[in-house]
Amino acid sequence: MEKQFVPFMQSGISISTIVIIAIIIAIYLIYVSLIKKKNNVKEAFSSIDVQLKKRYDLIPNILFIANKFMEHERELLTNITKLRAEAAKIPADMTKAQEKIDLDSKISSMMGQLMVSVENYPQLKSDQTMIQAMQTYNEQEEHIAAARRFYNAAVKDLNNAVEIFPSSLIAMIFNIKGMPFIEATETERERIDASKYFS
Repeated sequence: MEKQFVPFMQSGISISTIVIIAIIIAIYLIYVSLIKKKNNVKEAFSSIDVQLKKRYDLIPNILFIANKFMEHERELLTNITKLRAEAAKIPADMTKAQEKIDLDSKISSMMGQLMVSVENYPQLKSDQTMIQAMQTYNEQEEHIAAARRFYNAAVKDLNNAVEIFPSSLIAMIFNIKGMPFIEATETERERIDASKYFS
């Protein structure tokens, strides 16, 4: 018995229908990939926010101890306090990401200045409570740095997808945008190590 092949056009599905279905599936897969990348950035940003909250909880203790000794650094201490209060009010929302990144950069820079200023206060340098607080702060900075690396890697994946065709076209249609990288501040580039001020 001979096998009978049903002509493709008689099977009820045309080539154009298959092409349309293939395009729809491709668009859907690209869209899913973009959403996953976007969610990875959100997750990474949320991790940074958790680490920053821990840092913000440490800052008052450091400032309280420093306030006893650092008579000539009142303005710096006041500015750090104001920035910390401001940062604590910003929600962990991706729409506020750039604002939070900018504010954190200022806090990081001022805390770096504070560490440098500590060198001028021998009593403060030898205060055991301050030594312990700064060591904890230094450890927290390492956790923040790791969270930033994770965030920047997720942002790179998302931004590449948003900028490279054909996913860029899908991103534009669904209004999926790239996110800002977190860059090191000038103070962080100098790689200040708090522990060396308390040795």
